[in-house]
Amino acid sequence: MKTRRLSFVRPLSLALILGLCAAGAASAAAPAGAVDPAAVRGRVAAMLKDRGLVGLSVAVVENGATVLAEGFGVKSIAAGGPVAADTMFAVGSITKQFTAACILLLAEDGRLAVTDKVAKYYPGLTRAADITLLDLMNHVSGYADYYPLDFVDRPMARPTPSDEVIRRFGTRPLDFEPGSRYSYSNTGYLILGRIVEKVSGQRYGDFLKKRILDPVGMAHTAYQPDPLSPGCARGHMSFWLGGPEIVPLEGEGWVAAAGALFSTPADLAAWDLALVDGRVLKPESFKLMTAPRRLNGGGVSNYGCGLAMGARGGTAFLSHTGAVNGFHALNIVVPSTRSAAILFSNLSSYSDTNAVYNELVALILPQPAAPATAAPAAQNKPKPPVPDAGVPVIAGPAAADQARAFVLALREGRVDRSALGEEFNYFLKDSAIAPAAARLKAFGEPTGAVLESIGERGGMEVSMTRLEFPAGALKVLMYRTPDGKIQQLFIQKG
Repeated sequence: MKTRRLSFVRPLSLALILGLCAAGAASAAAPAGAVDPAAVRGRVAAMLKDRGLVGLSVAVVENGATVLAEGFGVKSIAAGGPVAADTMFAVGSITKQFTAACILLLAEDGRLAVTDKVAKYYPGLTRAADITLLDLMNHVSGYADYYPLDFVDRPMARPTPSDEVIRRFGTRPLDFEPGSRYSYSNTGYLILGRIVEKVSGQRYGDFLKKRILDPVGMAHTAYQPDPLSPGCARGHMSFWLGGPEIVPLEGEGWVAAAGALFSTPADLAAWDLALVDGRVLKPESFKLMTAPRRLNGGGVSNYGCGLAMGARGGTAFLSHTGAVNGFHALNIVVPSTRSAAILFSNLSSYSDTNAVYNELVALILPQPAAPATAAPAAQNKPKPPVPDAGVPVIAGPAAADQARAFVLALREGRVDRSALGEEFNYFLKDSAIAPAAARLKAFGEPTGAVLESIGERGGMEVSMTRLEFPAGALKVLMYRTPDGKIQQLFIQKG
């Protein structure tokens, strides 16, 4: 459920979106009919093998036609079984656009309004009379995010009614004044899902199936299916450069309408086309769903209702990523050309998955033109990343320095557990340290550390540092709270 996340039901992958938006206007789109399915198939298969991924499922849509929808690898390292085109993967936060669409459909029915206050449905929540349903959909409510990290902590492992999760996190002090800034919050979408149920009188999954899944023809999409059923892939994680391991999903009730959907890329392609073709929502609803949010201070967030908006080379696109434990899903659609690129992975290895996905995106979006002349060396130096609004001040070293120091100590088999947050301390088993140290030593001495991105998530500083070694690059994704505690630190190949 993070965009992780960096994204995910965890962070939305803002790094991918910002990278796409940053390309210059001097671009050239691929000609119609340019996608070679055989070439794409071969490239994806090769990258899955080279990067040690477990299973992938891919779809590419060009000019309204699905030119490739295929599975690669295996559903599970334990049971095997090839990924088929109809194998369902958890899509994490991509669920959010379906939840937003359910709210908008109920608004079209006249059964609620997006301007309704949360207090109408949950009067006991913090500042409920000051926060609207649209605020929840736009991630500008200020409600604390219950799932900002990329692993399942002890509370989340236990089945918990969604209303109890909402009570725990929706009655805390707000992280910021409603409408003043964007901050990704799964809590808001958990509330929205329960509002769908309260207003419709149906279970969320039943309403979703009747109003969206069946009309669109999404026969291989299900809300909260049995994750151990033969038709579902199993989720895997690779921790600190280790091999893939099967991991459990979150306890029932936690992700729900924020990220409990399973689907296939072919089904998601059908959804993408139905949405942009106007077969799901009325024009005014779709316009609201894809409208940037103007913040109280005058700034703008390019996140609408379960969708992020961007452009490259003058071509607008809609996108979202998703992740629940062991899965990573990415989706981008170009309304003007009715094209889309979709990738699902059953391994939480974001740098590897993004590398494959970027090649798919290049098939449907204009590519940056090469500079006419080489820029002077001084102009080629990388610029430091611009922090997102709301990044907290951290009591401790700069992010890149902390990441480098942690990795160097880990390489010698040392971890200062006093520097770790409580749940990450519990998650990190002593048995994982020595193998990680051995793997890191194989990379040699680091030659540089570059901070690639820095942002905010759940009141924490979220940084990505690239460490250069003679044997290759590593990326360190680190979450720190203002007290300087490391709440998460993941290492992947660059």
